[in-house]
Amino acid sequence: MDWKQEREHAMRTARRVVVKVGSAVLTTPQGLDLRVVNRLADQMAGLHDRGLELVLVSSGAVAAGRRAVQGELSGMPARQAASAVGQGRLMHAYDEAFGRYGCVTAQILLTLDDLRSRKRFLNVLNTFRTLLDWRAVPIVNENDTVAVQELEFGDNDALGSLMVNLVDADLFVNLTSAGGVFDANPATNPAARQLECIEDICGLDLDATCSGKTADGTGGMYSKLLAARRVAQLGVPTLILSGREFFGLQRAFDGEPLGTWVRPAGKRISHRKFWLAYNDKPVGTIVVDAGAARALTEKGKSLLPAGIRDVEGTFGAGALVRIVAEGGKAVAVGLTNYKAADLRRIMGHKSADIAGLLGACPYPEAVHRDNMLPDAAL
Repeated sequence: MDWKQEREHAMRTARRVVVKVGSAVLTTPQGLDLRVVNRLADQMAGLHDRGLELVLVSSGAVAAGRRAVQGELSGMPARQAASAVGQGRLMHAYDEAFGRYGCVTAQILLTLDDLRSRKRFLNVLNTFRTLLDWRAVPIVNENDTVAVQELEFGDNDALGSLMVNLVDADLFVNLTSAGGVFDANPATNPAARQLECIEDICGLDLDATCSGKTADGTGGMYSKLLAARRVAQLGVPTLILSGREFFGLQRAFDGEPLGTWVRPAGKRISHRKFWLAYNDKPVGTIVVDAGAARALTEKGKSLLPAGIRDVEGTFGAGALVRIVAEGGKAVAVGLTNYKAADLRRIMGHKSADIAGLLGACPYPEAVHRDNMLPDAAL
C-alpha cells in the first residue's frame, strides 16, 4: 500500500499509542498553558473512550518550575530544583484535566538507570502493563531531580521512543510547536515546504533537514526525527503533528491529513536489540577498516579482531560501544566481548591468535552480531 493508505490503516487500527508533548507546546512565558493541557486531555480522553491504550510522555516540568520561581537556571542543581517545583504543577494540571472525563492518570518518573538495568526494565514494563490493564493513562517524564547527567535521556523525544519499545506501541505521535516537518528550517527559510510524508527516515540527512532548538525545550526537530528513526526500526510509524493545532490530535485520528507521516522501516529489529542499543550510552569507540564495515552493515556479520584499527576510551567487557569506520562514519553499536586494553592487544589479529595474545580465547568475536545494531540512530 502507498503511504496514504498506510497512514489511514494505522490510525484506524492502532490500539496502543505513545503521545509525546514538549515544553514549547505546553508552556508560555507565564508558565503552563492550561488551555493546551486541557485540550490535550480532552482529545486523549476521547481516544481513550474509543478503546485506545495511551501513554503520554510530557515535558514541561523544568519550564513550569522556572516560571513559578522566576529565577535564572544556571547549572544542573537549579534545573533539578526547577523540575521539583514544576513537576507537581504539571501533574496536578493533568490529573484535573483527565479527571473531568473519568480517566485515571499515573505519574511515572524515570532515569536512564531504570531502563539500562534489565531487571529494572522488566519491573517498569510490568508496572506499565498493569496500569494499561486498569485503563489508566501513564504520564511519563524524566526524573530530572535525581538525574546525574544533563539530562540523561537528552530530551523527551528519546524517552518517547524508548516508551514505544517498552509498551510495544502501534504508533508514536510527537506533538510539536511546528505544523510538521519542513524540507528546510522555516525560521531561516520562508520558502520551506512542509512534508506530508517521509518515506525513508533512515536515509534522511537530518543535519540538512533541520537545525536548532526551541526556546523552552532541549530538543527540536532534529531530536524528533532521530526518535522517529529509532521507532521506524521497530516497524512503528510516527506522526509529527502540531500540538497547538485546534484539536489536531483528534482530527488526525478522524482522518484529516495533518502533520508529517514517517513511514516505518521495511525490516524490523527485535525489541532486545533496540533495548541494548538505546537504553544505555556508548562508553567507547571501536574503529574498523572498510572491509569490516561492509561485513557488518551489508552482510550482518560479527566484528572480528582482524578488522579493528583503533580502540578509543577505557571500558570493560560487556560495555556498549560505538563502531565507526576509518574517517568517523557511524557503523553500529554493540556490546563488546573484551575490555578496551585487551582489544588493543588483539586488534588486527586473526581470532586464532587471541589465545596466544591473551592466554585464553573466550570469544572469537570482538562484538557478536546478536549483540549489535548496525545503523543505530545515535
